[in-house]
Formats: sequence, structure tokens, C-alpha cells
Amino acid sequence: MDSANLETVRAGNNAPAPAKDVKADVNALVALCADDMADVNALILERMQSDVPTIPALAEHLISAGGKRLRPLLCVAAARLCGSDNQHHHNLSAAVEFIHTATLLHDDVVDSSSLRRGKVAAHLIWGAPSSVLVGDFLFARAFELMVETGNLRALGILSKASAVITQGEVMQLSKAFDLNLTQTDYIEIISAKTAALFSAASESGAVAAGAEEARVQALYDYGLYLGLAFQIRDDVLDYESSAEALGKNAGDDFAEGKSTLPLILAMQATQDEADFWARVIGRREQKAGDFAHAQRLMRGCGALEAARQVAEGYAKAARDALGVFAPGPWREALEALAVYSVERKV
Repeated sequence: MDSANLETVRAGNNAPAPAKDVKADVNALVALCADDMADVNALILERMQSDVPTIPALAEHLISAGGKRLRPLLCVAAARLCGSDNQHHHNLSAAVEFIHTATLLHDDVVDSSSLRRGKVAAHLIWGAPSSVLVGDFLFARAFELMVETGNLRALGILSKASAVITQGEVMQLSKAFDLNLTQTDYIEIISAKTAALFSAASESGAVAAGAEEARVQALYDYGLYLGLAFQIRDDVLDYESSAEALGKNAGDDFAEGKSTLPLILAMQATQDEADFWARVIGRREQKAGDFAHAQRLMRGCGALEAARQVAEGYAKAARDALGVFAPGPWREALEALAVYSVERKV
């Protein structure tokens, strides 16, 4: 995806809503992938084992907590959409889930998060050192799984994504409490920290299936746009939802000073509240009631709705990327997933 095209979609605040004939339904994709995912989940369980008891116990704490498994689902779906006749995408899907889980373990330590997927964060039970090291163990297992496929291109795709994700997280950390972060900066950060693994999952699935180059590119684009839509929706939910619904603390982004799209748009639209934003974001002086006030400002100025519209633009671009494929259940399920990415409540 070249920067010019990404810029075009990025500017799409007024993108039309998805067609009404496509429902926001992740279950269609889950059902199609059920047999593959049974094998992937068995592989995940097998490869997270270790003679060191803390490793499988800590890994299982997070992996068994559920989550949508969207990234491995994307890898499976991309491979099947491209007519895969091998099982290499099982290894790659398990590797994708291990990479994702490892980043969550590391992120929770960095952010001092107390909840993950509705459970106490692993670092609060086993300690930060163990969480970081088990994350490293899962990264190593991911690379073992990739190497076993013998597909060097897929290995390169997921290896690069692992590096890009880390760069995105460091970039976000360095930009925390930055009043001058722009929407372009924000898109660059989430392209790296979130969308990179979505695009790598779908691209590597296509590569594992031996797909022609146009289809590989289309699935890379689909994953990139889907990841952007998904992350923007996540960032909106952080100001809209509750800890019970999210499985993590609502308002974490605000407390951590993350300049997400809702915050950027709100600061731009409420210039008369500049002193408030300077105190809570710029000087990191937050007190009781500040988060609720920020929520009121976002709702009042339309920042949450504007951010949702940006996400819709990316979701539409994800659906459009699938136009190289003939209509069928796999394409339709991926289109529905794109709609789900912006309409979901959790």
C-alpha cells in the first residue's frame, strides 16, 4: 500500500457507510474457520508447553482468557480464500497468535495495566520479569513455527511485522502526553503497532496458499485497513464503554496520556478547553472527574462520531480491497468482519 493511497483513505472522514446488505457478523468467519482453528488451537496449546511450570501457566492465563483470535482467523481465511491445499497456514496462524500474545504481555508491563481480557493482568500475578520473559518465549515459539513451514517469504513477512510492532509501541511511548500529535502521526503509530500484524496475518496466509501477486497484495491491503479500523474503534470504545464490557479498564488511554484519534479530534474542536488539555495531557496532572469531563467534551464536540467515521472509511477500503476475488462465502465473511470492526461494542 503506497503512502498516497493510504493518505486518501486517511482523509476519508466523510466516507459512505457500509452497504446495508452486509451485516456486522464475526460469527460467519468463525464458523467457516472452525475446523482449521481447532487444529490451530491444538497447536497453540502444544507449543506453549515447557518443562518450566511458570511458562505454560502464565501463557495459558492470557491465551485461555479468550479474545477474538482475529489475527489467526485472518491467516486461515486468507489461505482458504486463495484456495490453499496445504496446512502451512496452521503453523503461521499459531505463530501470529503467539506474536500477538507476546506483545500483550509486554504492553501490560509497560503500561502497568491491571486488567486484560477481563482477568487480572499476568504481571500482577507472576511479576513483570516473568511476564516479559514468557513473552520472549512465545516470540521464540512463533519463529519455530514459521521456520517449520519452509516458506521463507512468510517468515520474512511475520519477522518484519514483529519488528514494526515494537517500533510502533516505542513510538507511541515516546509520544505519550504530546499535545502536538497530529492525526497523521497517530495513523503512523497504529499502522505499526496494530495494523502491521493484521496485514501480515492475511498476507502470509495468501503466500502460504501460493496465491498470485495481485491477491497477495489485496489481502495485505485488506488486513492493513481492517487493522486501522479495528484500532480506531478500540480507541473510541475506551471513552465510550465500561471495564466490564471491554475486559480492561475504561479510560486507560486517557490515564496513560495516549493521544488517540478521539483525543486529537477533541483537542482540535475544543480550543476553549486548552487549559484543561494542557493540565491533564501536557503536564500529566489528572484528578478525579477529569476522565468524565473529557468524555463529555468528546461527546459534545462530536469527536467520537468523527473518529468512528474515519474508522468506517478504513473498513470500506478493506471491503473494496477484496474486489479482486469472486463472490463467495470466504469473501463475504471477510466483508462482514470489516463491518463488524467498526460496529462492535467490545
